Amino acid sequence: MKVSLSECPIEDAMRVLGGRWRSLVVYYLKDGPKRFSDLRRDMPKISQRMLTLDLRELEAIGVVSRTVYPEVPARVEYRLTDDGQALMPVIHALSGWWAGVAKRRNAEAA
Repeated sequence: MKVSLSECPIEDAMRVLGGRWRSLVVYYLKDGPKRFSDLRRDMPKISQRMLTLDLRELEAIGVVSRTVYPEVPARVEYRLTDDGQALMPVIHALSGWWAGVAKRRNAEAA
């Protein structure tokens, strides 16, 4: 992860969840481990490359863990770490916040 320029925890937190897909990866792993193909199915518009890059970065940060099972063919599963699980209230709060904003905008437009 890049070095914080402002030494502000919000900057670092947004770097973890920033981008189009990372918060969705965390959200889709909330119910337990998933394989790469399951995540691709959950997010059909993400490219294989972007999912790979985001999973690697989330793993490097310590939000996601990767388990490779010694089988042929190899089976790989991704799951949230304890730090990843700790993000769930934030993800739910963002979801609730946006639902309220969208509801108000729709009411104003009507």
